[in-house]
Amino acid sequence: MGTALNDRLQILEEKFLYQELTIDALNDVIIEQQAQLNSLEDQILRLQALLSAVEDNTYDGGEDPPPPHY
Repeated sequence: MGTALNDRLQILEEKFLYQELTIDALNDVIIEQQAQLNSLEDQILRLQALLSAVEDNTYDGGEDPPPPHY
């Protein structure tokens, strides 16, 4: 093989290795983001349940009962 061909092959191998490393790094980021997303979804569900419970227990603004007469 000629030197030019060897140089081209080496460049391609380096680019391929760089792409593999980039894909692995991006995969790690995706895995971390999915874990964060799962955590946020759980928090939202808990907050929705808490808000629903608070809304069920709040005063509805109806008429006040008359004060007791002494």
